[in-house]
Amino acid sequence: MLNDRIIDSIAEGPNIDYYNHCQEVNRELTKVAHHIAEEIQLQGSKSLVIEQSTEDEDLDESYYKTLRLDFSHKMAATRAGLGWIGKTALFISEKFGPRVRLVTVLTDYSLPYCTDPIDESRCGSCDLCVRHCPAQKANGKLWNIHIDRNEFFDPFACRKKALELSYQNFNKEISICGECIVVCPIGKIQR
Repeated sequence: MLNDRIIDSIAEGPNIDYYNHCQEVNRELTKVAHHIAEEIQLQGSKSLVIEQSTEDEDLDESYYKTLRLDFSHKMAATRAGLGWIGKTALFISEKFGPRVRLVTVLTDYSLPYCTDPIDESRCGSCDLCVRHCPAQKANGKLWNIHIDRNEFFDPFACRKKALELSYQNFNKEISICGECIVVCPIGKIQR
C-alpha cells in the first residue's frame, strides 16, 4: 500500500516525495518478489518474477507505440480476484483502492487460487477520477474484460500531461501524476 500522507500531498500535482516513494516501494516489491521466487524454487517448483513498471529509459521503442508492456499486472490481479480496473485505467483494490503497486510471481507451485475473477468495474457512477484528470482524456466508460483500455482512457494524453506536470513541479521528465489516485474514495482512510 502506498503511504496516505504522500498520496494526499499530490492533490496539486506530482512532487518529488511521491516520485521517491514510488521508487522505494518498487524496490521493496522487487526484493520481496525475488525472495518469494527463491523460496518457491527451494521447494522444487519453477518461478518467474515479473517486476512492476520500469523507468522510462528502460522501455523499448515498441512500448512507446502502444504504451503497453508484454504482461499486465493489473489484468493478472483482476484474474486473481484482487480488484478491477477503474475509469482512468488504475487497478482498484476493494480494501486499498488505487493506493497500491503490483508485482507478479508466476509459478507452477500448487497454491490456493481464485475461483471468482473480477470481470467488470465496480466504480459504478463515480466519476471523480474522470473529472479530476489533468489530461481530461477518460470518458467515464466502465471497464470490463471485453473492453480495450483505449476505449475508455487515452494513455498517450495521460503520459504527455504527466511528463509536463512532473517537469513543471519537480524538474524531472518522467510520467508520474497520481491525481486520479488522490481523489478515488475507495481505500481512502476516513479521517
